[in-house]
Amino acid sequence: MIRYRNKSFGVLVGVALSFAAPPVKADPLTEAELGEQLFFDPSFSRNRTLACASCHDPNRAFTDGRETPARGIVSLGDDLHALGVRNAPTVTYAMLSPAFHYDAAAGEYVGGQFHDGRAATLADQAMGPPLNPVEMMLPDAAAVVARIRENPGYEEAFTRLYGEDVFDMPEDPQTVPAAYRAFGRAIEAFEKTPALAPFDSKYDRFLRGEYDLTVLEDLGRTLFFSNNNVNCATCHMLKREDAPREPFTNHQFRNIGVPRNPDLLALGQVAPDFIDQGLLENPEVTDTAQEGRFKTPSLRNVAVTGPYMHNGVFRDLRTVIAFYDHYNNPDRAQNPETGAPWAAPEVPHTVDREDLRAQPLNDRKIDALVAFLETLTDSRYEPLLDGN
Repeated sequence: MIRYRNKSFGVLVGVALSFAAPPVKADPLTEAELGEQLFFDPSFSRNRTLACASCHDPNRAFTDGRETPARGIVSLGDDLHALGVRNAPTVTYAMLSPAFHYDAAAGEYVGGQFHDGRAATLADQAMGPPLNPVEMMLPDAAAVVARIRENPGYEEAFTRLYGEDVFDMPEDPQTVPAAYRAFGRAIEAFEKTPALAPFDSKYDRFLRGEYDLTVLEDLGRTLFFSNNNVNCATCHMLKREDAPREPFTNHQFRNIGVPRNPDLLALGQVAPDFIDQGLLENPEVTDTAQEGRFKTPSLRNVAVTGPYMHNGVFRDLRTVIAFYDHYNNPDRAQNPETGAPWAAPEVPHTVDREDLRAQPLNDRKIDALVAFLETLTDSRYEPLLDGN
């Protein structure tokens, strides 16, 4: 079931609705309002069972909270059978990522959307799932355009916002129809609204003098920003320490040695020897040194958006920190979720070991880092912390 919302994000309009096109308001839709309607509408999946909001549920900080055999590791497709191979990232704060590009000065690929940056922008990303054969499963862009035109409100809004010729179809089947590009632009406009990046967490309120960090939270903050301790800020800080509106990612790509996820393999959707090559699967990247690298995610809302890593291999945030610590701490030899030694990296030969160097952590310091990361939770999602 999808819960449709009005233009003011976060306000439920009634109870869960069946899979029908959401009503379009009488007043002319803005581009962002149109995008919000499209985001919640399952009409753009083959069987009309799946919307963007199915895998990016606003009630779950825009991650996939559905009860499926995958248990949140990966997402269930429109046929209620197919499963993806990567964990659905949150949409919150995704607007802060620059378009995918190579920064020659830094010698790094930067930005984009998806775990491998293959969609340069949010608009490009929004155009991916409807045609993905394991997600929304429509056969081509023309099918998406046809679904748009089924709804008179959409047809009016597209024509008004994007021009009278927006529904003209190109002669070349390889050319993306203007209406499908507009579909992506509208969803991008919704995903760029302030409601998806409110900067109202406890940490943001602390910076504005509206909240006092606890002793444990403040210790975690000190550790996080200290290069002499855990090295978190190397990849998860873009601005100076305690700068306002920090995204908590440098938008670059790293291989931190994440192991394969046996629970993902057990779902039977990929071969037993499946290896996710990360950034090397981006069509713009051919350098084999990029194999196994994944985009550094924002840490905003991280405490309520598990499971973690590109393949959902860790379920608990504390486990993630312990995983980082095991590179430097011989006492941290076992995965606390399995009781077994940490598994080998999925792609071992490109692990960024220099960035993983840090001082060993005791349990209190791990608790402190968890406490600090919890302060990065948007205020509306703070009740979800009680369920972690």
